[in-house]
Amino acid sequence: MRTPSRFWPRFLAVSDPRPVAPGGLLDRRAVLKGLAAMSAVSAVPARAEDDARLAAAMPWQKTAGKPMSGYGTPSSHEGHVLRTTYTRYGAIALGNGGSFTPLHQLEGTITPSGLHFERHHHGVPDIDPARHRLVLHGLVDRPLEFRVEDLLRYPMESRVLFIECSGNSFRNTLGKPAQVSCGEIHGLVSNSEWTGIPLSVLLDEAGVQTGARWVIAEGADAATMARSIPLEKALDDTLVALYQNGERLRPEQGYPLRLVLPGFEGNMCVKWLHRLKLADGPQHSRDETSHYTDLLPDGRALQFTFEMGVKSVITQPSAGRSLPGPGYYDIAGFAWSGAGRVRTVEVSADAGRTWVPAALTGDAPSHTLVRFRIPWHWDGQPATLMSRATDERGQGQPTRPEWLARYGANQRYHCNAIQAWAVDDMGEIANVFV
Repeated sequence: MRTPSRFWPRFLAVSDPRPVAPGGLLDRRAVLKGLAAMSAVSAVPARAEDDARLAAAMPWQKTAGKPMSGYGTPSSHEGHVLRTTYTRYGAIALGNGGSFTPLHQLEGTITPSGLHFERHHHGVPDIDPARHRLVLHGLVDRPLEFRVEDLLRYPMESRVLFIECSGNSFRNTLGKPAQVSCGEIHGLVSNSEWTGIPLSVLLDEAGVQTGARWVIAEGADAATMARSIPLEKALDDTLVALYQNGERLRPEQGYPLRLVLPGFEGNMCVKWLHRLKLADGPQHSRDETSHYTDLLPDGRALQFTFEMGVKSVITQPSAGRSLPGPGYYDIAGFAWSGAGRVRTVEVSADAGRTWVPAALTGDAPSHTLVRFRIPWHWDGQPATLMSRATDERGQGQPTRPEWLARYGANQRYHCNAIQAWAVDDMGEIANVFV
């Protein structure tokens, strides 16, 4: 079924600017300049004799609207914009699973708090903030215990940062391309403004002893999720977050406290944080031995791959959508890197034979999602759309064969291989492996 054209607000009925690459990719500045001289894009021209109809009041202008509410909710007409949830073990363990952010249905770069992806190992605890405590102990001069109300009195910082589950995009590590939406493949990444206390402030207050090299962070969930964090990362840019996008953390995001480690894999951003222990070595917990290790082709497994690789994905258009007809479209997507800033994103419309730089929106700050865009004229012929990002370290996205050569067919974490979307001559879009 074709997607209604309302999903394509930038569908343009205009004459063709000159392509900058095979497959119909266009120069964005030329398209924007052309738009300024056009009377309309997708709007239907109105006739002068329609003035009375155009000026007539709509039904919702004839009655009073709803009164104010204590907390806003999305429009009922946007009720289809939801996370896709899954439970890894079904009814046996309903609290083990996650939910995917619908990346293909969002714009801008900030993920609404209610659509931020989830990954839980034993459900979402219902924590009373008045009874919750954060304990800081181990190789410190002065063990400390904080109440939440204590922490709320500290000076705070706000940073916009992405969090990505190391299992994001695992569906593209399987033998056949999954025909699900972009969000169901890549939606274990989200971007929020996090506000809280630099962990270094609390460590300084406790006094780090000589010999301390690691911080063991543990959550207050029933799975006692625990990860070992290098001390230098804890002292550098790690945040003890209490707020997300201006409001207190939601329960599924770690209320009342969670760690946020810029650029590191999501499971290290321990939710429901209740204990930090300084030690001279890592804990080798269940979550960093049986889970979250990188299986190699020879059967060995790597531990402690913290940083998420540079990555990009085209969200519009993407799998499960349909193009309503030949013409102009605004190709758009997200890019990010655990190393810091995204430097460039290139787009191909011919399955990777040729590439053209896309425009990055905003100033592409460090460890955040950045938008990229490039105009495209689809001529109605089959096409394969791809994007690849490069970060400030010069690291680029691998092709899927390159990624598989490094990790083998049984690795499910840290997949940052280039995504390909195939458009057929009917405008239907599918996930394909190239």
